[in-house]
Amino acid sequence: MNVVVVESPAKAKTINKYLGPGYKVLASFGHVRDLPAKDGSVLPDQDFEMLWEVDGASAKRMKDIADAVKSSDGLFLATDPDREGEAISWHVLDLLNKKRVINGKPVKRVVFNAITKKAVLDAMADPRDIDVPLVDAYLARRALDYLVGFNLSPVLWRKLPGARSAGRVQSVALRLVCDRESEIERFVSEEYWNLSALLKTPRGDEFEARLVAANGKRLQPRSIGNGEEAGRLKALLDGASFVVDTVEAKPVKRNPSPPFTTSTLQQAASSKLGFSASRTMQIAQRLYEGVDIGGETVGLITYMRTDGVQMAPEAIDAARSAIGDQFGARYLPEKARFYSTKAKNAQEAHEAIRPTDFNRTPDQVRKFLDADQIKLYDLVWKRGIASQMASAEIERTTVEILADNKGEKAGLRAVGSVIRFDGFIAAYTDQKEDGEQSDDGDEDGRLPEINARENLAKQKINSTQHFTEPPPRYSEASLIKKMEELGIGRPSTYAATLATLRDRDYVTIDKRKLVPQAKGRLVTAFLENFFNKYVEYDFTADLEEKLDRISAGELNWKDVLRDFWKDFFAQIEDTKELRVTNVLDALNEALAPLVFPKREDGSDPRICQVCGTGNLSLKLGKYGAFVGCSNYPECNYTRQLSSEGGAEAEAAALNEPKALGTDPVTGEELTLRSGRFGPYIQRGDGKEAKRSSLPKGWKPEDIDYEKAMALISLPRDIGKHPESGKMISSGIGRYGPFLLHDGAYANLETVEDVFTVGLNRAVTVLAEKQAKGPGGGARGGTPAALKDLGDHPDGGGKITVRDGRYGPYVNWGKVNATLPKGKDPQSVTVEEALALIVERAGKSGGAKTKAKAAPKAKAAADGKTTKTTAKPKAKTTKASAPKKSTAKKSAE
Repeated sequence: MNVVVVESPAKAKTINKYLGPGYKVLASFGHVRDLPAKDGSVLPDQDFEMLWEVDGASAKRMKDIADAVKSSDGLFLATDPDREGEAISWHVLDLLNKKRVINGKPVKRVVFNAITKKAVLDAMADPRDIDVPLVDAYLARRALDYLVGFNLSPVLWRKLPGARSAGRVQSVALRLVCDRESEIERFVSEEYWNLSALLKTPRGDEFEARLVAANGKRLQPRSIGNGEEAGRLKALLDGASFVVDTVEAKPVKRNPSPPFTTSTLQQAASSKLGFSASRTMQIAQRLYEGVDIGGETVGLITYMRTDGVQMAPEAIDAARSAIGDQFGARYLPEKARFYSTKAKNAQEAHEAIRPTDFNRTPDQVRKFLDADQIKLYDLVWKRGIASQMASAEIERTTVEILADNKGEKAGLRAVGSVIRFDGFIAAYTDQKEDGEQSDDGDEDGRLPEINARENLAKQKINSTQHFTEPPPRYSEASLIKKMEELGIGRPSTYAATLATLRDRDYVTIDKRKLVPQAKGRLVTAFLENFFNKYVEYDFTADLEEKLDRISAGELNWKDVLRDFWKDFFAQIEDTKELRVTNVLDALNEALAPLVFPKREDGSDPRICQVCGTGNLSLKLGKYGAFVGCSNYPECNYTRQLSSEGGAEAEAAALNEPKALGTDPVTGEELTLRSGRFGPYIQRGDGKEAKRSSLPKGWKPEDIDYEKAMALISLPRDIGKHPESGKMISSGIGRYGPFLLHDGAYANLETVEDVFTVGLNRAVTVLAEKQAKGPGGGARGGTPAALKDLGDHPDGGGKITVRDGRYGPYVNWGKVNATLPKGKDPQSVTVEEALALIVERAGKSGGAKTKAKAAPKAKAAADGKTTKTTAKPKAKTTKASAPKKSTAKKSAE
């Protein structure tokens, strides 16, 4: 009996069926160990020795694998076919060697690009050894990400309160978003005019032609810069006669795009389906691992983390056969198409993303998939089969027209195209991102019959005013495309990088566009001023290239780490002398448009408008940066730093408290005010005054006395519950509007419901909540576990992922830690759970809980902690990571 180790349990069951009773397939559930989320896990002064930690759940799985290997004939490591998969195999083998269960048994590495019987059996028949250079590249990348995250993030915490983390790739991606925002802010719109003529042929057909030349001069795009010039040219055309000069019909071929890579799949899924990068990868993972098709679990697509654009020869043959069967011989080119990657620093040569069987059409599998799965499979199938189809044949017609007004001449042009043969377009067409230029230029559809030298009748002259627009903000798809062009990051990192930026509140998504928040812009400005080298695009791309050269066996990974650490550590040390005033001065200049928005009256935006003498500047507080006056405490003017609002935000902040009326019970005055964290209602004055922030969606200009009284009076008593006799109340909490009865909460749909919900509806909502049972958060109930992560490695007790009132969370004993936004509960690892538990325990202030929750390195003998070398651990020296221990994980 042979043992086969794969990553996921879903794959284990399927592959075990393919291999039969002579094999036992076990799942590692992803990585079995990782660097502990604390300082000192990578020791630069000990030749970058790396201390690894095995979590409780993985320790149990490794025990199961070790027990199976003891009585086996051999071991096959069949983790995913990429750098991370190679690393998991290496970790598993290293732990098994330390447990001394291999004992000379044959160990082989196998990789398959698809979960199909043929792919798996072919891989098992062609095993190899673990790719050591590929593992070295993983070790170098993991060490680099750790060293940047755990050395740079503490600098941010000390010098820029409110900032959460920095990372090797994350910070560069954030810079791209922030640089685009700065470009938009600096953009000065320019006026331009377009002129066109609606003309009629002798046969009565109308078409439109645009002005391209006047008085012997070719007009460049946007060269007509004002209304006066446009009026003069319009007058020329209004009085002109029109004749066709030339008609040129030119055949053009359009070739299909290659099959999907990770980045192009994420881009297409964003443009066509509206999926985020992380959502795309979650769905693709399920399609790759297998779906139940009529009682058989089948992988529908090949591995989805790749930058290869070529399909395997047998897949090309299958695609060509399917094209002939499903589209006809006319759509099949004489020779197969071959593609080469254009991406900078493309990684290992993996196959492109394609269907595992081109005869398995989207219509055939539709009933077995959910709505999102069929959408993505349809996209992959169509792009894959289109990549081997015949070119589209298009006839492009260009008509040049002469206009003559008493010797004043102008030239007009009409362009149209006709698809003579649709070719690959019958299966798939690309879709442009918002703001991207079309490849078709000025094509405007089909033209009527037009002949050279015939006269045309003028119907109408159109003169339209336009203004140049700033470049569009990045979407997730266009940012991934830009990162790929620059050679920043790799297929497996794009989705995680974007998720980190959202989770850290460095960016938000508005209408599918990435909007940098003030916190993100502050971090970027800080890094550009004090760590510029490490957020440069070329530097990051060059480092990625070195990592790829390590994987190719061309560079030693320790040499790359030494070169990086020498300069990076020196830069970290230099920041110890950095004063906060130096930081603020630099940020004031770098973020001037954000910190000092222009005022409508033209006054100096850096002078306080309240006292008239103080200088405004960034200030750093416990919860981040804000704008304040230098005359504090005499002048207590402050303004929240916001990426939106600009002058409007400042104007609102300058308003004196607005009196709204008097509370009839307390006799205290109600006022509308604006503070550092936005507008709020206040009743009374001094420390005892009651305050209530405006709910999301409420605008200060819409607040009147009635709304203010309703808000300041919360919580609102609705009435006594007919069964318990206890009061039901409504209010607005951290997680939105709610009902409260006898310690049990139920969410309300809108803020308005808080003020309008009646007793009958409230009782119904509470009953519906209770009827959901444990998962619904009924009083006294415990939400059911979505995922069991095993026992805590230090404190004991189960760690589980549960679904609660405010979304999914990690539970350990009395510690509940909410998952980051967008995090799939099923993808949570033990390492991530432990980091969340430590962070939550730290916030709750329980020293005992923190001590229990903090992961500790165990002795190598108990299987919990191992090192990359057998050297005894020495004390961390000055050259190591900073001494202050922290359980916050780096952003990579």
